[in-house]
Amino acid sequence: MVRDQVLGERIEWSARPRVVEAPPAFRVAALVLFALSAVSVCFAIVISFSLHETPAEPLLFAAWCAVVGVLSVQAPKIWLEKVEYIVTERHVVMQRGPFRRTIERRAISFARIHWSKSQPGAGDIDLVRAVPTGALRRRLLLQLRGVAAPDQVWAIIRGAETHASVHRGDRPLAQRLDEGEHVVWSARPTRTAVAFAPRSPRELGVLALSLVLFVAVGRMMTRFVPNAHALVQAGLPDVPLAALIAGEVIAAALVLGLALYFASNAVLLPARNLGITRYLITNRRVLIQRGREELHLDRERIVDVIPTPTSHGLTDVFLVLDGPRARALSMSGAFGESNASLELSPILESVVDAESVSRILMPRGGPPSRQAA
Repeated sequence: MVRDQVLGERIEWSARPRVVEAPPAFRVAALVLFALSAVSVCFAIVISFSLHETPAEPLLFAAWCAVVGVLSVQAPKIWLEKVEYIVTERHVVMQRGPFRRTIERRAISFARIHWSKSQPGAGDIDLVRAVPTGALRRRLLLQLRGVAAPDQVWAIIRGAETHASVHRGDRPLAQRLDEGEHVVWSARPTRTAVAFAPRSPRELGVLALSLVLFVAVGRMMTRFVPNAHALVQAGLPDVPLAALIAGEVIAAALVLGLALYFASNAVLLPARNLGITRYLITNRRVLIQRGREELHLDRERIVDVIPTPTSHGLTDVFLVLDGPRARALSMSGAFGESNASLELSPILESVVDAESVSRILMPRGGPPSRQAA
């Protein structure tokens, strides 16, 4: 019987990441840095050929951007290559050398699973613990990155028996229930025109930033043609002229790409996510599936339900969570605030039959856990 050397508990499962790759945010940052490096090289050529000076500063900045861009892609891979995940009798551990992060298994409020696109059958698991809201809000999260069969690993963590076979992440949640578990309610959110309107302060801020970038692209393009014409009339040689045009085009493409990225995140992506989301309530859990993302929540963690009416007769149902040694409400939706991120949260958005949800999750006498107590 193998035991953890630090905790002294029996090890029930251990593995290393199967998928070792940089997160999407790091890859986007690397792309931006590589584009800035290319622009700096172009302007270095212009300075060298037109002013006949050594372009030390632009070249140093280009080198710095390239090095940081490479590190943005490679550093997460180097870190994950030596990470080990351990599930003991009472804890989940992420360990890399002397560095360890742990979370109690019984203190986990819910889990998010992100299936990998590049490696079918593997994915990430976010283990989230309920934390206070308001002034004491903080984030308690343990991530298991790139593990094989993440739904099976989550079943081991919560001590459940499941007969679902190993798959590539393409099977619906209704076909991967535990032994003795069955669906009692299911629905899809109703998407209306309001879904395309920014609602949270985050979405409004991102949309404002995208508008500023669109204006910047417009000003860059309106000034580009007159400036290029003036440089041609001044007799700028072909090499620095071509480098200047290339730098301007790359810079404009970068700003335009960022503007489109932020606009899609503020307007199109939330509406798209709503259209591919499905809610399931079983006799044991609340499950949310959105494409390759899933949220798994035990009903025993739910202490209250807050229906919040929205437009077109729809309702957002916020699930208030609680847990052992964490007598605090969930950081998302506890008092009806809007979802501040694109991550799946214990919120059922744009539900038509909110009364059925409240009746199922909050029967008379309170939640099952309170009735048993």
